[in-house]
Amino acid sequence: MATTLTSKGQVTIPKQIRDALNLAPGSSVEFAVNRDGELVIHKVGGQSGRKPDRFDAARGKADVKWRTDELMALLRGED
Repeated sequence: MATTLTSKGQVTIPKQIRDALNLAPGSSVEFAVNRDGELVIHKVGGQSGRKPDRFDAARGKADVKWRTDELMALLRGED
């Protein structure tokens, strides 16, 4: 897979490689050159470099017993 180096020294990591390494925006990567002069890229750590979403810990944990129409009726003061 070929890519082009920009004037700022940046390249786009091809989607197949991002998917293989499970890279998301904000992920940290490490570059190295092996003995054969080949570039090696590693994902740093098990987490992406982005700040955790404050709702991630709560997502999927709710024990909701209300149906939407029942909740809306309660909020509107309907019987």
